[in-house]
Amino acid sequence: MPKNWRSSAGTTVWAPFKEDTSYFGDRRFQWMINFRVRDLDKMIAQLREGGITVELDSKVYSNGRFARLSDPEGNPIQLWQPGGNDPR
Repeated sequence: MPKNWRSSAGTTVWAPFKEDTSYFGDRRFQWMINFRVRDLDKMIAQLREGGITVELDSKVYSNGRFARLSDPEGNPIQLWQPGGNDPR
């Protein structure tokens, strides 16, 4: 069951996935950190200037925009620019 709370930046959610999921792109990875960012395009540009591969999700969702990258060990990281409906 997802757990959430409100802060000045918005809602924070802890939501575990099923144990055996391919959502993270590789079944070896079973968790992901999601960072809230103010300007997704600017953050992507900064990361790419540093030589980091970032994939922008072309779809705009009801709760905002997303991009993905990986840490040096291959663990997935998601960037989120909130927009629209922030669950309460």
